Amino acid sequence: MPRKSEIERETKETRIELSLEVDGSGRTEVDTGIGFLDHMVSSLARHAGFDLRLVARGDTVVDDHHTAEDCAIVLGRALAEALGDRAGVRRFGSAYAPLDESLVRAVVDLSGRPWPEIHLEFVRDTVGQLATENIVHFFRSFAMEARMALHVDLIRGDNDHHKAEAAFKAVALALREAVAVTGGDVPSTKGVLD
Repeated sequence: MPRKSEIERETKETRIELSLEVDGSGRTEVDTGIGFLDHMVSSLARHAGFDLRLVARGDTVVDDHHTAEDCAIVLGRALAEALGDRAGVRRFGSAYAPLDESLVRAVVDLSGRPWPEIHLEFVRDTVGQLATENIVHFFRSFAMEARMALHVDLIRGDNDHHKAEAAFKAVALALREAVAVTGGDVPSTKGVLD
């Protein structure tokens, strides 16, 4: 059964259309109106091996917060929906990703219990049009809605663009491992991931 999800979400602040195929080839079409967010979400999907179409229109005249947050919410919900009861998944994934001088570790548990620990130590206020605080907020919102424990730790780095990109790639690689199908049972001694 294909692990896919399609979600449309509209609020007074954003309108988002998203389609996700977990077992894809990394094809992406991302247009959020925030260039650096497009770059990061595309990188996440590509390196996770997800096919992703994400089109968002938000109140970016106010700032980038609502668009970044709502894209993370919808992406997290889509992943949770596509994985269903999570039967057969590996469940755990971990990865390191470098980008030049930056190195980030990401660890994922598709436990059904959300817990984000995001430690990236940005120095600049923004990268492009995206506030660095909203990069952290993106990962937190994504983890909560995907119902996963997500630990993202900067090991070293100087350039904030490199830190962010290494983080998205590390999360992608950890997710690729965690969502891999390894059997038919729910990978939990409780018999349920919740």
